[in-house]
Amino acid sequence: MTVTGVVRTGVEAGCLVLDADTEDYLLLGGDRALLRPGLTVQVRGTPKPGIPTTCQQGVPLEVHEVRPP
Repeated sequence: MTVTGVVRTGVEAGCLVLDADTEDYLLLGGDRALLRPGLTVQVRGTPKPGIPTTCQQGVPLEVHEVRPP
């Protein structure tokens, strides 16, 4: 799937969330130089709703690619 949104710091340390129009996504992996809080990005990835995380926020999304919107 491909989704566009603003990268935000998660409530737990080290967690990044993509604030998209209809959903929040917990960003798993990806280039942290491109995934900085406050940036608007387009992320291509695979949703992983069943995996456990310590972030407790958003739908887990395994990041395959990050680019400007």
